[in-house]
Amino acid sequence: MNKKHGEAISLTQRWIEKSIIGLNFCPFAKREFERQSIRYKIHEGIEKKDTLATYLDELHHLDNHLEIETTLLILQYGCSDFEDYLELVDMATTLMEQGGYSGIYQLATFHPLYCFEGEAPDDPSNFTNRSPYPILHILREKSIERVLRTYPSPENIPANNIAKARAIGLDELRKLFD
Repeated sequence: MNKKHGEAISLTQRWIEKSIIGLNFCPFAKREFERQSIRYKIHEGIEKKDTLATYLDELHHLDNHLEIETTLLILQYGCSDFEDYLELVDMATTLMEQGGYSGIYQLATFHPLYCFEGEAPDDPSNFTNRSPYPILHILREKSIERVLRTYPSPENIPANNIAKARAIGLDELRKLFD
């Protein structure tokens, strides 16, 4: 692994520890983080077609490596513009469906400028999906289903996270990203 990849992975891991696990935005992340069953794949390209090819490679990789629970495809240089990123997400979702992966994998989205539709860019709720880099997060559907069976009221997770982020406040959330 080259130095730049190592730095991007370390920064992503710190974000997971401080934000995703530390603020309990995802009650399922801690187990996989501690088990080291998260694959961190760096993609340096900026062209969407190359990113989508890497994304498909990651779906195939997960098919062949059951010990990996989830992949974070970290877009180190591409999709810094949030609208471009959303376009990529739509394309990746279509590829997942066309490739027969619906019901096998699920795509979660994270971006440094994440902004929920209808929210102001500085609304603290956006920090539930903000990350140090644009990330395509590929999750195993079976794993999600398994965890959801044991988690009380999983449908409330997004609303709880939004309320938690707003209670923490914008200034404190920004400090997590410094």
